[in-house]
Amino acid sequence: MAKIKLTKNELKVQKDALKMYRRYLPTLTLKKQQLQSEIRSIEAKAKAVRQEKETLERGFGDWIAVFSEKYAFPKGIIKVGNIRKGKGNIAGVDIPTFEGADFSRGEYDLYETPLWVDIAANHIERAILLDLEAEVLDEQVRLLEAELRSTSQRVNLFEKVKIPETEGNIKKISIYMADQQVSAVVRSKISKRKIAIRNAQASETEVYSL
Repeated sequence: MAKIKLTKNELKVQKDALKMYRRYLPTLTLKKQQLQSEIRSIEAKAKAVRQEKETLERGFGDWIAVFSEKYAFPKGIIKVGNIRKGKGNIAGVDIPTFEGADFSRGEYDLYETPLWVDIAANHIERAILLDLEAEVLDEQVRLLEAELRSTSQRVNLFEKVKIPETEGNIKKISIYMADQQVSAVVRSKISKRKIAIRNAQASETEVYSL
């Protein structure tokens, strides 16, 4: 704990600091709760996206044996082009948002290629989109968790360090100033008594001299 001055000005400084800590603490606590809630929501969404992908993959699992045949599924038929991302903001944190991706199809012989290839390609594109969306959701969680750690540290700092420390400083200064005030009153009374005694003694001397 830093040494403080036991003065009236320092008392004001400490009281102003305490008022600030108490004003910002509820805001930080609310932000912490919001971040926790948003993280849980995004994690649940990411889980749902991955489950949808697994369901999609199971849906065309019957074709896996066909895919394994040489040249059955044309190589390079699906190409991912531009991955579109936007920007969002949660509790003051800038996060990326997933807006989709552009795909292109490689050329293949329509006569020699099985009809199911187009259907399978659509499923694979959907699976890739779900993967990309899950990755962006993971990035959102990472950014929000970093902000949550910082906010939690500030809440703990205010609750467990700054507010108790400032309250202690105010109490220490107030007690010191009260003691000083009592001492000043006592000194004043003693001084007045001494003056009164001297005046009385001086009066007696004057009477004797008469």
